[in-house]
Amino acid sequence: MKALALLALLGCLVPGGLGMYYSRCQLAQTLQQLGLDGYMGYSLANWVCMAAHESSYNTQATNYNSWDGSTDFGIFQINSRYWCQNGDEYSSNICQIPCSDLLSNNLSADVECAKIIAQDSNGMSAWVAWTSYCQGQDLWQYVEGCGV
Repeated sequence: MKALALLALLGCLVPGGLGMYYSRCQLAQTLQQLGLDGYMGYSLANWVCMAAHESSYNTQATNYNSWDGSTDFGIFQINSRYWCQNGDEYSSNICQIPCSDLLSNNLSADVECAKIIAQDSNGMSAWVAWTSYCQGQDLWQYVEGCGV
């Protein structure tokens, strides 16, 4: 267990690193510290559930969308067509960040952009995984035992 905690810590310290898989409780605690608990009326459990189904808590998750040429980035799978800039690909870049910022083990950029998305897109319904797996469900298990 100590070795696993050390590996997680080292993953946070490596710049650009190899990415990190947050544990459920690590993510819940981090998102609470970054102000997502209760944001726009959504409990912390909603955000953790959404991240579980979007990226499996992987900070470097990417998913290419062949139907429009966009890519989803990071723990919340934020799309490059609208929210971030991915190289020279066309983007509205509403969050005003490079998509690569969403692949960091530091989730500040992900959270700030997620807040913009939630404000701009009728709340968490912008995330298909949230509407499919989390909306209207009992989500207590996503924060149970996490001290949040």
